Amino acid sequence: MPKMKTNSGAKKRFTLTGSGKIKRKHAFKRHILTKKTTKQKRALTLDGLVDKTNEKSVKTLLGLR
Repeated sequence: MPKMKTNSGAKKRFTLTGSGKIKRKHAFKRHILTKKTTKQKRALTLDGLVDKTNEKSVKTLLGLR
């Protein structure tokens, strides 16, 4: 059976933590930033974690399952 290919889009967007959780970036921080508050932009800078309901599908895309 051939090897499972890693999804290259997912590879660029997600990283695995030491405890096995998946880190992600927040959306809405690329353009049209003038109407967003400083507090909102600062909060979007921080990394988030993938929700456990989506974790299985993201791990499949990364070739971890």
